[in-house]
Amino acid sequence: MTNPTTKEPLEQIVVVEKEPEAKKQKTTMTTETKIKEVTTTPESPDEEWPEAWYMLKDGDYDDQKAENRMSPENKPCSVGELKKLGIAYWKMDAETYNYPVKAIPWDPKDAADPKLMAIRDDRGYSYADIISVKPDLLPGYDEKIKAFFEEHIHDAEEIRYIIDGSGYFDIRDTHNNWIRIHIKKGDLMTLPEGCYHRFTCDTTDFIQAMRLFIGAPVWTPFNRPQEQHPSRMEYVTNYIDNVTTA
Repeated sequence: MTNPTTKEPLEQIVVVEKEPEAKKQKTTMTTETKIKEVTTTPESPDEEWPEAWYMLKDGDYDDQKAENRMSPENKPCSVGELKKLGIAYWKMDAETYNYPVKAIPWDPKDAADPKLMAIRDDRGYSYADIISVKPDLLPGYDEKIKAFFEEHIHDAEEIRYIIDGSGYFDIRDTHNNWIRIHIKKGDLMTLPEGCYHRFTCDTTDFIQAMRLFIGAPVWTPFNRPQEQHPSRMEYVTNYIDNVTTA
């Protein structure tokens, strides 16, 4: 979660002098390869994935933090559809293991959860931080939440482990419709490089998340339109053209 307007992280990042020594994986692999080959820890079964549904169109709702389901009839989005868009998901144990409210950075080698350790090693995550997004913990909360809601892409995969609280990730489907994913405590989800997406807290106004990275952290959001950006072009090739021509 970055500020797409200013292109700055939520907090000032203090980079440790010596990076964690987990293997860095340069982004020479395709997005599809990164999703399908890097991870050996099995993803969670479909029944454990977060609820997702198709949203009302932008302009047809007043509150970005509301559910904003289609009406008069809700239109769920299946796990299969999320997977086709390149999303990966693991259900984690966020009750047993304790994490700080805020840690910038947080060394992923400090993980005590065996499942988190396995995912870290499988996917080469070598940098992490932990943030809390809440009105009394984040100065300028309302403005930042609006900024997070700007549609954008990244030139790296986005990885979020929800330690506490809840919120929404929205992602465009192959027909440019918004899908809303309700992420909650214990959810670890990745969004692929180049996908159009956005984030908002829900009406609880609180989420605590671990952000993980391969190598140095990548904060830069690229606001839509980005059709000629290499990461977007790669995503379209791997996940949109392959689906629409199948």
